[in-house]
Amino acid sequence: MNYIQGLSRGQMLLMPECVEDYISEDNSVRVIDAYIGSLELNALGFKKAELSETGRPPYAPQDLLKLYLYGYMNRIRSSRRLESETKRNLEVIWLLKKLSPDHKTIARFRCDNPDALKNVFKNFVKMCLGLGLYGRELAAIDGSKFKAVNSSERNFSVEELNERIKRLNSRIDEYMQQLKEADEAEDGKRDNAAGDIKQIVERLSNRKSTYESYLGEMSENGETQKSLTDPDARLMKGANAFEVSYNVQTAVDSKHKLIAEFDVTNDGNDMKQLASMAAAASEILEAPNITATADTGYNSASEIVRCIEMGITPHVAGSEGSYCVPCKEDEAEKIVAHENGKGIYIKERNIVICPMGKIMPPKFYKKSGRTGGYYNYRACSECVCRCTKVKYRTFAVRMKKSEFSKIHNIENLHIKQIYVKPNPAIIDRRKTIVEHPFGTIKRAMDTQYLLMSGIQKAIGEFSLVFLAYNLKRVINIVGAKRLLMMMGIPSLLAIFIFFGALFQKSSPF
Repeated sequence: MNYIQGLSRGQMLLMPECVEDYISEDNSVRVIDAYIGSLELNALGFKKAELSETGRPPYAPQDLLKLYLYGYMNRIRSSRRLESETKRNLEVIWLLKKLSPDHKTIARFRCDNPDALKNVFKNFVKMCLGLGLYGRELAAIDGSKFKAVNSSERNFSVEELNERIKRLNSRIDEYMQQLKEADEAEDGKRDNAAGDIKQIVERLSNRKSTYESYLGEMSENGETQKSLTDPDARLMKGANAFEVSYNVQTAVDSKHKLIAEFDVTNDGNDMKQLASMAAAASEILEAPNITATADTGYNSASEIVRCIEMGITPHVAGSEGSYCVPCKEDEAEKIVAHENGKGIYIKERNIVICPMGKIMPPKFYKKSGRTGGYYNYRACSECVCRCTKVKYRTFAVRMKKSEFSKIHNIENLHIKQIYVKPNPAIIDRRKTIVEHPFGTIKRAMDTQYLLMSGIQKAIGEFSLVFLAYNLKRVINIVGAKRLLMMMGIPSLLAIFIFFGALFQKSSPF
C-alpha cells in the first residue's frame, strides 16, 4: 500500500482551453460579474465612468469594483495582494478577463470614490428589498469599534498636551539655568557646552510651540482630541483596551440578518445614535412604522422621544419610564407627578423638559462662559422631586423669562407625558440579529481594522465591507444560480434548476 500520488510535473496534460470552463455555474464570481455589470456607474457617481476624448485609456470602474468586491468577500483587502491575485487566481482572471492593474491604480480607485461606493451599497439593499429579502418589521441597532490607522502615540488629549507643555517648561528652565552658568564660566570647553544647550532649548521650544498650536486648533474647533495620522479618528475604549478607532453603527434587519444601513462616527459612545440610525433604516427600507431595538448604550431619553415622534417604536434596554414630550395644544396633558421620569433635550430650541413638564433653560458659568447644564431656578426651588444638582444655583447665570421666551420660542410649547415600556423578548432577540454581522465581518472576513484614513474614506471602505457581507449572505440564503435568475441573468443550467424547484413541494425560502 502506498500514499496517493500526484502526477509527474513533466506529464503532458490536456487542460481546458477556455477560462470559462474553470468557473462553475454556482460560483459567486458570476454573481459579482452580473450585479456590477448591471449598474450605471455614472449615475452612482464614480469617477472616470465616462471616457474623455483624449489621454490614455483608463481601466473601467466596473472592473476595479469587481476586483474589490471579490477581494473583500475573500479576506483580501490590500491593493498589493489584489494585484498579485490578478496574475495567479483563476477566478480573478475570469472576472477581469486577464486584466492586471497595478496596486496604485487599484488603491486610487477606492480612495477616490467613497460616496459612490456608499451608493452601490444602497443600490444592493434596494435590490434585495425588491426581492423580498428584508422583513421591514424589526431592525436591531448596534455599534462596534474598528481600529484606525492612527496609533495611540500620535493621539493627544487636552490634558495630555497641557501636561507635556508643563514638563517642557520645567526642562527649558533647567537648561536655561545651565546656560546661565555656562555663560558665567570663562573656560572654552564651557562655550561649546553652551552652544549645545542652546540647540537643546531651541528644540524643546519648537516642540512646545507645536503642542500649543495643537491646543489652539482644538479650542477653535471645539475638539477634545488631536490625531496626527487620521485627524477624524478618536481614542475610544474598545473590547480590550483604549485604541484610536471609529465607532461603526449598523441597523440590521431581523428577517435574514442583512445590513440595511450603516454609519461611521468618531463618538466614543452610542448615546446619540439611536434616532438617526433608526430613521435611516426606516427610510431605506421604506417602512415608516418600523420597530427598532438597541442595548443600554442607546438609552437616551431625547433619542427615544425623537424615534416616537418619527413613528418608530423603540425597544431599548433600561428605557422603561415616563417621558415628557412637546405636542399640540389639543394633545397636551397636565403633569402633576412622575415615576422614573426622564428629561428630554430639544436640540432645535436648546432646552430641556424635566419629568415634571417644566422648561429648563441653558445655564452658563460666569468665568469660562461654558454651559453648566439646564436649570429653572424658580421651578426647581419649588419642586419636591429635586432632579437637578444644587451647584447650578450658585454658578448659573439667570435669564429673564421674557428674554428666554423670545430666544427659544417656548410661548406656544405644550407638553404631554408618555410611558415607554420595552418588550423584553424583542430586547433579547436583538443579540441574535445584530451581533451576527459584526462577528462575521471581524472574524470570518478579517476586517477588524481600517486601511484608510479620514471618516469619509472610512465610509467608502465600510461600504465595500458591508456590501460584501450582504452579497455573501444573500448567496448563502438564495443560492448563486437562483439569485442570477432573480436578477434577470439566467443560464441554461440555472433555468433547469429553477424550474425543477417549482415542482418541489417546499419552496427554497
